[in-house]
Amino acid sequence: MPPLAQRNLFHDKVRLTVTLTGIVFAVVLIVVELGLFVGFTTTTSNLIDNSGADLWVASKNVPYIEQGVPFSERKLYQVRAVSGVAEAQKFLTRWTQWKQPNGHQESVQIVGFNPDSTLGRPWNLIEGHVEDLKAPDAVIVDEVYKQKLGVTRIGEVFEVGGHRARVVGFTRGIRAFTTSPYVFTTFKRAQDFTSTPEDQTTYVLVKTEPGADLAQVRRGILGEVRSVEVFTGSQFSRMTCTGCSPRALE
Repeated sequence: MPPLAQRNLFHDKVRLTVTLTGIVFAVVLIVVELGLFVGFTTTTSNLIDNSGADLWVASKNVPYIEQGVPFSERKLYQVRAVSGVAEAQKFLTRWTQWKQPNGHQESVQIVGFNPDSTLGRPWNLIEGHVEDLKAPDAVIVDEVYKQKLGVTRIGEVFEVGGHRARVVGFTRGIRAFTTSPYVFTTFKRAQDFTSTPEDQTTYVLVKTEPGADLAQVRRGILGEVRSVEVFTGSQFSRMTCTGCSPRALE
């Protein structure tokens, strides 16, 4: 460093200290904001990213996963008949109320799926198993929401949407973007918890056959099933993170 520049830099040590402190603070702030952004995107789309589905079939104009609109589950069988579809399963996400024995209530997001399938299952279980959901009234919640929901251990009984619910397992790290925790259960029980008619679902999750052209299968579903949107997993994930319409991502 040239002597003159060095003298100018260290001449006023107080100003130098303040300047360096400001630079360090700015760098730390950038790192924190980056961490918040990564956490935000992971939280908002984690149900989609961990669903195992190649395609999501939804009602028209659904902006993101929490805003699913019920449609006839007869469309499930139409999807299964499309060439290139290896598996298709109903998947339900809707809001309801969780009631503790002391009467305190919390809003929760019910997630209903087929426990005999690999699609839409909860992940990172630290207690219990997905198969435990086949027991009467069974639900799985994340450990981070234990205090919020008043849960201390497996086996405790609560009321969800006016129905009895018994905790059979805990996950780790499945946070909801909103303040309403996810509650995993079977599809039929999710319908009961949310007062969803027996013949309706909010999504159909699709696994394509090995080697199948994803775009071609998507076009096939759109050609056979009326009044639905079909998103790839990555497309629906981006929509949920950014709030974009599907047209904006094309």
